[in-house]
Amino acid sequence: MNEILATPAPNHQQRVGIERRERTRALLIRSAIDVFARLGPDAPVIDDFIAAAGVARGTFYNYFRTTHELLAAVTEALNEEVLGVVDPQVLRYADPAQRFCVGTRLYVYFALRYPVWGTFLTRIGPAHAVRGRRLDRYLLRDLELGLASGRFAAGSALAVRDMVLGSVFFGIETQLTEGGAGPQHIEDMLTVVLHGIGLPAGEARAIASMPLPDIGPVASPLFATLRPAADN
Repeated sequence: MNEILATPAPNHQQRVGIERRERTRALLIRSAIDVFARLGPDAPVIDDFIAAAGVARGTFYNYFRTTHELLAAVTEALNEEVLGVVDPQVLRYADPAQRFCVGTRLYVYFALRYPVWGTFLTRIGPAHAVRGRRLDRYLLRDLELGLASGRFAAGSALAVRDMVLGSVFFGIETQLTEGGAGPQHIEDMLTVVLHGIGLPAGEARAIASMPLPDIGPVASPLFATLRPAADN
């Protein structure tokens, strides 16, 4: 009779080691947010990150081989956390125009609510922050739904995506550096986009400015460490 051997649970020493590794990796990722926000995606060197985290060079290499590998980990972690909060709200709506607007406005809201993350996004740009990631897939999902249903009129979802992402990232930077016009800034942008892809002007304005769900702060591991801006 064959016996199925259960994998032994980690002992106390192993658990402590695993937890220590997780804490150190989280420290490197959290410290890197500020470095990338300040210096952009390409200028930082490993010394910048080990100084920010207060760890040895060898410790860095235990987790990441290059600064770009660290950038990918930071971007993935932040996007996973914020989209884990945003997308369930988006999926409450059947209308692709409402889904597109709610998702975009909530994403921008959190970029402004947590300025270090917003600055991080604008410094690394959509090529690093979006392309091939969950935000890219979710945005295309809703745009393709709008085109397939006849709600939107455009040559392709990719064309609309590129127009939207360029506007969103530049709009976040405008709000962070020039003040903008508060929430109305993104609403004005989305009104123009919706009208441009086929919605009547009045309906575009109504959808772009519809009340957002109140979802509170992002209480996930990384975002819980970020200092929020004062409420407007």
